[in-house]
Amino acid sequence: QVQLVESGGGLVQAGGSLRLSCAASGRPFSTYAMGWFRQAPGKGREFVAAINWNSGSTYYADSVKGRFTISRDNAKNTVYLQMNSLKPEDTAVYYCAADRSAPAHIFPYRHPEVWGQGTLVTVSS
Repeated sequence: QVQLVESGGGLVQAGGSLRLSCAASGRPFSTYAMGWFRQAPGKGREFVAAINWNSGSTYYADSVKGRFTISRDNAKNTVYLQMNSLKPEDTAVYYCAADRSAPAHIFPYRHPEVWGQGTLVTVSS
């Protein structure tokens, strides 16, 4: 199956922006729906965004809608999460995820089969 490695996390002030990247290797990347989840300190893992294999459909949690944008480049085997207007409550470890059989709109309801190791995003007030 595909292996995932996230990058791009860091410390940013409230109102700032970050772009996370997730590089995939292994099985053909283009066959997987991709998504981002996050886990804040002391909380469970929550869905953030997902995109289907051909970028035709994207899905977002209400908490990030209008601020975050998910995209993918199948030629580069990479999925991105552009995060704008960041808030302190966006502080979390962000995980990239992939699933070969579940479509992207299922991601909020069923955890995908493959996960990256996570990258920490800290938003200061």
